[in-house]
Amino acid sequence: MARPTQRARTLSQNFLADRATAERFARLAVPDGVRPPLLLEVGAGKGALTEPLARRCRELHAYEIDPHLVPALRARFARTPHVRVVAGDFLAARPPHTPFHVAGNVPFSRTAAVVDWCLKAPGLTDATFLTQLEYARKRTGDYGRWSRLTVLTWPRHDWRLLGRVGRHGFRPVPRVDAGVLRIERRRTPLLDAAAYRSWRPLVELGFSGVGGSLHASLRRAHPRRRVDAAFRAACLDAGVLVGEVAPQRWLRLHEVLAA
Repeated sequence: MARPTQRARTLSQNFLADRATAERFARLAVPDGVRPPLLLEVGAGKGALTEPLARRCRELHAYEIDPHLVPALRARFARTPHVRVVAGDFLAARPPHTPFHVAGNVPFSRTAAVVDWCLKAPGLTDATFLTQLEYARKRTGDYGRWSRLTVLTWPRHDWRLLGRVGRHGFRPVPRVDAGVLRIERRRTPLLDAAAYRSWRPLVELGFSGVGGSLHASLRRAHPRRRVDAAFRAACLDAGVLVGEVAPQRWLRLHEVLAA
């Protein structure tokens, strides 16, 4: 049988050990005055986040993939009827049909898959995660650069970095700090369904790298004069790197090129 530390490494588990941080995270995930009807927790672990999250929602489904942790977790919340401990992989779950929130201390190695699951779930209201700090900064433009995924989803989802958690607040201690990443589905999308259909091909073309620059990539599908006009409207230099273009400027590019 694998020892606890061995299982933690295998499952990329870093349990939150600081109670004050857990309380602060719960407030960021579910602000005061908000009491969601359904909250899904990813990677409940030993329940450090489960407890403060449970106080802030009407129903909580706490997913835990490690079968060795489930019995203690269920015993801890046996007298909390609105908490349901689910033994299994969160990624195998079907998204609820009704609106729901997601929160959790995500195993660093599974962050991309969990985020992808959330982005595809039509009922998702928002998701707040403890992730590797670099991932959170990359996705939210905190480096002054924007990722393809963030730009692609921007018309429908807002990405924000809400804070930083030092690595020594976890057990075992990871090699890097964590960030609090929040993804919110916009109540009113920035583009309607028809416009969104032309958004994805434009962004994918821009991030293709073909031509050596964003301007050159876009010229593969649009006349130079149109691309020049779009860059002027977005206040962009022709030599700008694709990662340096903020989502708001992409919206101006799209407005001109999709007209």
